[in-house]
Amino acid sequence: MVNNKKASNSTIIFAYLVVYIVWGSTFFFIEKSLHAFSPFVLGSIRFIIAGSLLMLYCWIKGYRIYYKPAVKDAAMVGFLLLFVDMAAIIWSEQYISSGIVSILSAATAIWFIILDKPKWKENFSSIPTLLGLILGFIGVFMLFAEQIFSPTANSDAGENRLLAMIVLTIGTIGWTIGSLFSKYSKEKTKAKQLAINPKEQPEDLNVMVKTAWQMVVAGVTFTTVALINGEYARFDIASVTPEYWGAMIYLALMGSILAFSCYIYLLQVRPATEVSTYAYVNPIVALILVHFFTENEVTKMQIIGLAVVLFSVLLMNWNLYVESDLVRKFKRRRKIRKMRHMAPKSSIPRIIEVAEYIQKTPNKKKLKGDNNEETPGEMNDEEE
Repeated sequence: MVNNKKASNSTIIFAYLVVYIVWGSTFFFIEKSLHAFSPFVLGSIRFIIAGSLLMLYCWIKGYRIYYKPAVKDAAMVGFLLLFVDMAAIIWSEQYISSGIVSILSAATAIWFIILDKPKWKENFSSIPTLLGLILGFIGVFMLFAEQIFSPTANSDAGENRLLAMIVLTIGTIGWTIGSLFSKYSKEKTKAKQLAINPKEQPEDLNVMVKTAWQMVVAGVTFTTVALINGEYARFDIASVTPEYWGAMIYLALMGSILAFSCYIYLLQVRPATEVSTYAYVNPIVALILVHFFTENEVTKMQIIGLAVVLFSVLLMNWNLYVESDLVRKFKRRRKIRKMRHMAPKSSIPRIIEVAEYIQKTPNKKKLKGDNNEETPGEMNDEEE
């Protein structure tokens, strides 16, 4: 539920700036950190720090820390979202620009359309969604084509870049599977609890606690892999300069804790469709940082590919945007202005009174939805 009565405009603006800029900049800081940390050591330290601090915060706040079904689900989601996907991102940035990584990450919406089986009928019967899906694949193909047909394609560097893009694509599929698992497992658990006792509030953990568990699981998994493949044995902590420790701390505190907290806050006070606009801004921030602060070149093909991918994401979310409260309010205001212009002056107060009454009174469809708010298929606050 959106509740913006208590939210100040300055706080909302700050939260949006954090989600837009900080999350967009994490791609750059991962690339920077890789100068001093190997991929799995980087993930290990980042998520152990972030998970431990977030869990400590939840404990201090008095949140319930352990509930077996919720922790079990959080462990699976943490493995798929924060280990599989982040491992793919970190490993890939050894060979390809963080700008390309950010664009391919934005194309994750493609896999949500393809893998969300319960919504196949809805998704594949929508023309904007189908057009967005086609454009999304075209945008991804453009980025792959740049690597395949580049002059260095047959060299070791070219092969590594192509392999990195494939690994990254697999990582985005892992993110999608994890997100869908999080969504439907929560709905399934809630339905079971309601079937046992419909009057009792379903048990669950606070979203911050579940995120802390996800980060801890990711940190432990990254650490295990880094120990097995010898990365920790080769890691020389004394050789890491303050500059790279700064990048690591930025990823843990700003990227994992602050940005996520702002994201959760925005979901509580602003419409989810509005909050989701971070997906359009993050790749742009990443490309700007690549252009000004790295030696990697931002090519015309990458810019065109970004534009195509972002437009495809817009089309794939078109139905959500059209049906959002923001668009409905905009249409209502336009209708009121038109009625004011057409009506006699004496009738204007009555028009305003009727419009305000309609705005405050829920329609039948909404009332019906409220009576069935526990049914499966509903979106949850954790979903991106």
